[in-house]
Amino acid sequence: MRRVDNPPNPWRSDHVEWLGEPPDQPLEVYEEDGKSIVSENDSPDIPFRWSLNPYRGCFHSCAYCYARPTHQYLGMGAGTDFERRIVVKKNAASLLRAFVSRPGWRGERIVFSGVTDCYQPLEATYRITRQCLEVCREFRQPVGIITKGALVERDVDLLADLAQHGAATVYVSIPFADADDSRAIEPFVALPERRLAALRRLSDAGVPTGVSVSPLIPGLNDHQVPAILERAYAAGARRAFHVLLRLPAEVEDVFTARLREAFPLRADKVLSLLAAMRDGRANDPRFHSRMRGSGARYEVIANLFRTTCKRLGMRAGRDVDQDSDEPTPFRRPFQQQGLFGQE
Repeated sequence: MRRVDNPPNPWRSDHVEWLGEPPDQPLEVYEEDGKSIVSENDSPDIPFRWSLNPYRGCFHSCAYCYARPTHQYLGMGAGTDFERRIVVKKNAASLLRAFVSRPGWRGERIVFSGVTDCYQPLEATYRITRQCLEVCREFRQPVGIITKGALVERDVDLLADLAQHGAATVYVSIPFADADDSRAIEPFVALPERRLAALRRLSDAGVPTGVSVSPLIPGLNDHQVPAILERAYAAGARRAFHVLLRLPAEVEDVFTARLREAFPLRADKVLSLLAAMRDGRANDPRFHSRMRGSGARYEVIANLFRTTCKRLGMRAGRDVDQDSDEPTPFRRPFQQQGLFGQE
């Protein structure tokens, strides 16, 4: 349970200020039959073209989540509404089946999830992500997964089957090595050691895995980079990438409040270091700049990341998408049997 706390929604003319202590906000689940499930990305900063998001909002409640403002388009808030008023796309699997069955579809990789986590706790009950992966296995549809949810290990059977055809890669996001730091900023995510255990299980099953050390928060988790990479490597990860903390729109309000509450003596330093990496601003929305920083301190962190990856033998870079010249294993199930029963 969390107290209602939402920054003003710029798309609404009304805003409630509680007189006295705000009430608790229980979990509310909204089931939706959507019209589409696969989104096309055209940002030059995102290394994949297609993405799939089974949920809107996220129970993980990470203070830094850049997706928070998207909830405001639903008439909800970017704070506790985003964390406790979750939309479930019930018909995601049938929409995905229709999408990959189109005659013009050529089996490009689809990434789960570009916005909110496909393995947040509700997935244990709704199994929407698993249903979508079952469709992908049937079509040998290549997938890339980015998640903080240890629940991803539940689907190791599907992911291992896809990986046998070169059709699955999983990145687990672990921005903190320290459990207390993690719990303070991302309060309802599995602790780092639990995520590493899921990473190990996937790796042992033959699924290519990587670690996302994101977001990098200067003055808070940048010194933990080597430990995270070393532990992820020991768990089988052979790829890694990082993204500097982004604070678009109302995310800045949510993150700053959580930071000051959890780390009152470090908050000013963290915000000052971040601003120094963003030309004096908390956020840089420009393409080619918004995922990274500039300046001496940022280069030190980036170099620490690169040299640690090199020492461990990990591939560094945001490469969740397949190479353009890599043949896709995709095939439609009704085409798998030839005239004489041969695939």
